[in-house]
Amino acid sequence: MSEISVLDLQNLRHLIGGYETSCQKMTEYANMAQDAEVKKLFQDAADCAMQNKQELMRFL
Repeated sequence: MSEISVLDLQNLRHLIGGYETSCQKMTEYANMAQDAEVKKLFQDAADCAMQNKQELMRFL
């Protein structure tokens, strides 16, 4: 794998942090939701954010 620049590392860190924050928020919203469909919607969004974060971590 080729080297990545400092700017690319900063961008990855920013994106990874954003997906981590999104995952945490969506998980919390899912835990607070009363309606099963809304709960599933938030949990699916949390899972997607975690998957995106993990994919970006592969670049590090």
